[in-house]
Amino acid sequence: MQPDISTMTPLEALGDAELIQLGERAEKFLNGFRWCRKIVRAHFAYGVEGIVGVFLFRIEPAKEGVADTLWVVVGDLPSAYLVCDDAPSWRDAIEGYVEEMRRWVDAVRAGESLYDIIPVSAEPTAQHADMLAGRLDFIERYLIGGESCAN
Repeated sequence: MQPDISTMTPLEALGDAELIQLGERAEKFLNGFRWCRKIVRAHFAYGVEGIVGVFLFRIEPAKEGVADTLWVVVGDLPSAYLVCDDAPSWRDAIEGYVEEMRRWVDAVRAGESLYDIIPVSAEPTAQHADMLAGRLDFIERYLIGGESCAN
């Protein structure tokens, strides 16, 4: 299922400097993977300056089996991409992000293997797990919970 882009803003049409920076970080993150030949389209779906940005990208994959439409979450937290199969909206994407990052937090706290867990660009320490957990709590409480959900 392809996400509906009718309520999203093309990256090149963003006017807010902080959101533009988040978009550039999302592009750089995605371009850092060998399986991403090039970005075809980029849209801003949701964000809060200085905290989080959710972007939808259409890419030209460099190899077969790679999804051509991905969500990228960036901000004051680890960057990650998510496929759109189970996330047709930005809200689904950020909920999926929180779920996957909570798995990382739980595994680090329990001293378990991170083999089948979303990669996080931080050392797997209790301190980093606690920092990430605090950010995830904020996202769940204030962004997913609906107290401040605006596009």
